Amino acid sequence: MSTITLRIPDAKHERLKQYAKEQGVSLNKLFEEFATVALAQFDAKTRFEVKAARGSAENGLHLLDKLDSI
Repeated sequence: MSTITLRIPDAKHERLKQYAKEQGVSLNKLFEEFATVALAQFDAKTRFEVKAARGSAENGLHLLDKLDSI
């Protein structure tokens, strides 16, 4: 496990501590959850870009037209 030093304004730190308390988690767990969400978004974007690079715009537009007709 790694340790990260994060510098944020005091007011933001206090708000994050309040948020973590309301969620019933530690500040450490809150940041771990934030990191999980960020990585999931990054992975989804990467998968989309890989699939988009393999596809064709013509086929994509054809599929969208089919969805419009449903």
